[in-house]
Parts: sequence; C-alpha cells; structure tokens
Amino acid sequence: MNLWSALDPSQLINLTILVPLIGAAAVVLLAKHPNWREAASITTAVILFTLVLAITEHTFNQVPMAVVWGSTLPNINIAFAVEPLGVLFALVASFLWIITTIYAIGYMRSHKERKQTRFFLCFALALSTVMAICFSANLLTLFIFYELLTLSTYPLVTHANTEAAKRGGRVYLGILLGTSVAFLLFAMVGTWVTAGTLDFTPGGVFNDTHSKGMVALLLVLFCYGIGKAALMPFHRWLPAAMVAPTPVSALLHAVAVVKAGVFSILKVVIYIFGIDNLGQIVTADLMLYIAAATVLLASCVAMTKDNLKARLAYSTVSQLSYIIVGALLATSVAAAGASLHIVTHAVGKITLFFCAGAIMVACHKKNISEMVGLGRQMPLTMIAFAIGAISIIGLPPMAGTWSKWYLVVGALEADKLIIVVVLTISSLLNVAYLLPLPIKAFFNRPGEKQPPWSWSEVNEAPLLILIALAVTTSACIALFFNPQPVIELINLIPGVSTEITR
Repeated sequence: MNLWSALDPSQLINLTILVPLIGAAAVVLLAKHPNWREAASITTAVILFTLVLAITEHTFNQVPMAVVWGSTLPNINIAFAVEPLGVLFALVASFLWIITTIYAIGYMRSHKERKQTRFFLCFALALSTVMAICFSANLLTLFIFYELLTLSTYPLVTHANTEAAKRGGRVYLGILLGTSVAFLLFAMVGTWVTAGTLDFTPGGVFNDTHSKGMVALLLVLFCYGIGKAALMPFHRWLPAAMVAPTPVSALLHAVAVVKAGVFSILKVVIYIFGIDNLGQIVTADLMLYIAAATVLLASCVAMTKDNLKARLAYSTVSQLSYIIVGALLATSVAAAGASLHIVTHAVGKITLFFCAGAIMVACHKKNISEMVGLGRQMPLTMIAFAIGAISIIGLPPMAGTWSKWYLVVGALEADKLIIVVVLTISSLLNVAYLLPLPIKAFFNRPGEKQPPWSWSEVNEAPLLILIALAVTTSACIALFFNPQPVIELINLIPGVSTEITR
C-alpha cells in the first residue's frame, strides 16, 4: 500500500507537476532562512519521488491514468497520460533530484555561491516541467513544456552572471529555441496535417495511406527539432552550458534537460512513427548514421579537452546519441537498450559530474593535467570517478554493461554490423578519455617516488557531497546486479522488448 492510495490514480499526474511548483513557492517564502529553504527543497523532492513510485505501482498493475487540463484547437488538448517510458524517465529524474539537492546544498555553501534562492527556485520549476514532459499525452503538450524547460533552466546556466556565463546562456537559448521553432514546430504541424492527430498512439499514427516522402521529412525534422538530444551539428549548447554550477551540470545537463531530449525522440519514434514502421522510412538510415557519427566525433573531441567538465560535456553528447541510435535501429531490443541507457547513463554521468564538483570545491582544480596524484588527497572521490567511468564505458560489474549489451544485440538483430563497430570503437574511446584521470590520480609517473600515503593528506569535499557520491556510485553497481525491476518496466513499453526475436 502506497502513501497516495486514497487518491484517484489520475490525480497523481497533477500532483507530480504541481508539487515542485509548491516547493518553488516555499523556497521563495523561506529565502531568508537557508536551513528551512533547503529543508523545503529536500522535502519536496522526496514527496515527488513517492508520487512517482505510486504511479509506477499503478503502471505495473495496468491502471489507466490520464487527465485533461483544457482544449485548444478541436481535438487537441493540453493532456497527460501515463505510459511506461514516461514512468521510467520520471523515476530517474525524481530520484536524482533528491540526491542532487543534497549535493547542491553542500556545493553551494562550500563554494559560497550567490543567489542560492533563485538557484533552488529554478531547480524546482525545471523538475515540474520535466514531470509534465514525462506524462505528455500528445505532441502539443510535450512541445509546450519542452519549451518551458528551456526557459526555466536558462537562469541556472547563467547563474554566475559572468560574461562567459552570459555567452553560454545565449548559445544555450539560441540553439534550443531556434531548433524548436525551425524544425520541431513544423514537424508537429506536419504530423497534424498528415495524420490528423497529435496523440501519442501505441504503434504510431502513420500508415500506408500517408505520403512516404512527408513521413520521411517529418522524421528528420523531429530528430533535429528536439535539440536537447544534442545531435550534431546542433550540439554546441551542451558544452556552452557547462559554465553553470556543477549541480546544474549534474542534474539538468546529465539527466533532466538532455534526457528530456532523447526521451522525446524515443517517445516520438515509439508512439508517432512506430518501431515496426520505422524501418520502412527512407530517412531512418540517414539519421541513424548521423547519430552514429555523433557518437564517434563527440568522443574524439572529448579526448582533446583538458577541462574536466568540457570533457564530460562532449562525452554526454556522444552518449546521448547511443539512445538515438537505439531508437532508430527499429528493433524492439535496440529500443529497450536505448530506454535502459537513459537510466544507466544518468547514474554514471551524474557520478562523474559530482566528482568534478567535489574536486572544484576541495582543490579548486578544473583541468585534468592538474590532477596528477589527486588520489592521495581525494581517494573517495577518485574511486567514485573510476566507478562512474567504468559504468559509462560499459564494463562489468557496472550498470552501463546492460544497456550497451542490448544496443549491440539490437544492432545485430537489425543486421547493422557497422553500428556494432561504432559502439565498440566508442567504448574504446571512452576508455581513452575517462580512465586516464583516476590512473593519474592513483599512480605515479614512471621513475617517480613518493613518501608513504597518510590520512593527513586527505582533503575530501564536504560530507553532503560525499553522501550524494556514495548513493550514485552504489546505483552504478546495484543496477548491474539487479537491473530486473527496470527491465520489467521497459518491457511494458509498446513494441519494446528485451527478448531476442530471432
């Protein structure tokens, strides 16, 4: 029995969107009382997660949940409905909001950041829009809250109020709003004109009577219109946004914002085009190979970056395209791998960003070249970094193993051996740009001698930061040994399955 069992299940959708807004109001009201303000932030995050857990329970029990907020044009509503892919994303975002809030309190206080009330306010507003995106019942609702997510996170990107932050904010806003207006809006209108509906429908809304040329064009418009997926060449907003404080980079640019992008592409592929129909669309292979190129090119760029957050940013660009590749392979197993990668990449990459912030707080270092021997000062942080890196690479015993496994199996099932080669090369590049940091941190250069290690050398980040790191690194390991609950939820998505069909 869950805490919300007395409520109409459909009302849980409203609460997941409204609770973060109530939390945002509490943050503003408690602005002069930092301890209470931050307690309100954590409490709100916990309540939101319990709501999502209640929705998850109803989803497994196949209880329908839907709510309509209002109508616009005929047969087009601002509406929400629960389906398993949205539940998966909501679980990831709401759980990691709790952990990131704990981390952010330690980081913001230790770093003596200004305007902390605005920071926690925008965090809550962003999570409200993410929940609305998770449960959008149609393209119009998704579009509205997708744009609100961009606007609510802009103040977080420009939080430092420096020239670099303002410049990064302009790139962030320009690319994300520009791709939405230039591509996504037309994709939505084209879908309405062609199919007569914007509703997310199991199996897709297009059929053999619709123009194949128009459907092919719409797929390209969706892939590039959803700019938060960071498909090249519309990826520069993500590295530009790294001027934000590390908690922002961690949750919003390793989880919420970027995952809203790839989640939206995956949802469009499954519920607008349909997994079974995707292979008949002539532009599907074109977009598949563009995504594959993004996987490799972004990894190559990451190797050239000495700044740790910049390296992680380009790593994220690459890893996001894993999910797009999985969606466009047009097999149920590949789509399952893409869905699972939303989870495994989230816990792995947020761990790495947490480590980057911990290093900044404790040692004031940003560049990898400055971090030789850092393992003597920050052993816990560097162990966590190694665990997160191994998960991103996709090696056992870490979570990333399983999502990459299903992506490779899906590529083989689709007879796309070139994609298997791309994923293999990318994993080797992951090794090349992620593992040197913990190796440099723990091992001396050849011929160097250092005195025996002593506890007196340890200079770790504050306790709240270490607690957050402990949770996310534990998740990287736990999801390797017990991914079954996540896989069971993924298998409920229409047309998606972890079972090999041949």
